[in-house]
Amino acid sequence: MFEFERLFKRPDAVQRHLAAPLVRSRLAYLGHRAEQGAKPSTLRGIAAFQVHAIHYLELAEEGQITPSEIATAAERWVTQHPARRGGDASKARRNFVSRVTGWLGFAGRTPIPSVAPPLHGPALVQFEDYMRWERGWSEVTIRYRLGRAEDLLRRCYRAHRTLADLSLTTIDRALGAGNSKDGRPRARATIRNHVDALRAFLRFAAARGWCPAGLAAAITAPRVYKASTLPVGPSPEQLRRLLATTAGDRPMDVRDRALLLTLSVYGLRAGEAQALRLDDINWKAETLRVRRPKTGRTTGFPLSRRVGEALARYLREVRPCTNNRQVFLTLKAPVRPLRASSISSVVRSRMRRCGIECERRGAHALRHAFAQRLLDEGFTMAEIGDCLGHRSPDATAVYAKVDLAGLRQVVADFDLEGLV
Repeated sequence: MFEFERLFKRPDAVQRHLAAPLVRSRLAYLGHRAEQGAKPSTLRGIAAFQVHAIHYLELAEEGQITPSEIATAAERWVTQHPARRGGDASKARRNFVSRVTGWLGFAGRTPIPSVAPPLHGPALVQFEDYMRWERGWSEVTIRYRLGRAEDLLRRCYRAHRTLADLSLTTIDRALGAGNSKDGRPRARATIRNHVDALRAFLRFAAARGWCPAGLAAAITAPRVYKASTLPVGPSPEQLRRLLATTAGDRPMDVRDRALLLTLSVYGLRAGEAQALRLDDINWKAETLRVRRPKTGRTTGFPLSRRVGEALARYLREVRPCTNNRQVFLTLKAPVRPLRASSISSVVRSRMRRCGIECERRGAHALRHAFAQRLLDEGFTMAEIGDCLGHRSPDATAVYAKVDLAGLRQVVADFDLEGLV
């Protein structure tokens, strides 16, 4: 079990925390947060709030505590001890509520909110099983199409409708054929992918008699012409400015530098960067193994010196000590792998910070820049497709057809001198 000696050096402080009630419950929660990667300073703060909560909530060994009781206790604590809140009553109140709620929730002493099961939960489970076991679609496709189906069913639920009452009006709203989150029009390919996902679910639902037949065929999607657009991403100058935002010693800058370089040099999807594991970096052979969640395949790349140096610094100085084997993690507790959406958010926020404006943002913008760089270097479209992990119509199960010697030269010549 966790011990207070790990947090406090002074014997009187250790004894004071040991003498307070509910010691086993408090230590169990502190150990849980320590396993999540919480820093000692954070744990000391939690331990202090636990003692305050025992006094202001008059906690016994058993009994449920409501959120309103915790809020009232926080207000009393802030009012009676203004010096302890450091002059910011609002922040101190939030910290009290957050720390105490986390502890009591972990101990099972706060009421679990009664959340009714989703009205269409069984339908989503069956649809997921159908995609995985009958169709054999990739996990990326399953997650995407399941999300679109869930959004459609949620809209039905809000309108007090069932699938049998589904109409094209509801489907049009679910398509979200307006603007994206940053106010720009959605790409035609994005709308088409959304339509394809809803069509798949509606065909599945119609075959089981859950919704009217013919809805899937009635949905129209914009025509997307093959190779109608060239890859659009930041220019080399913009890429230098982007990487310049990570030229610091802050832990976040060190991690984001390794992440941005990995995305830029290899043109990875956000999900591919998220899936990178420590075992995928072969330092001796100087190679990087990339798993393609979208296609279920694996590609081997030469490890760029600059990427290797950035990754080595991140792993050595910044990455939290954890049993998790994925490379890119959050830096604050609870420590967990970065989600694909978080990786794109890192790119998007840093592009915004240095004023980069381009049609695409997020991790995919760097992927487009990578494709353009290979095109400029004289790689064929087939070779570029292999580097990007695309599945062409005539692709075979084994597709690593790129000349690794030539690719190694392109990676080595990735010139960002003065910034990398």
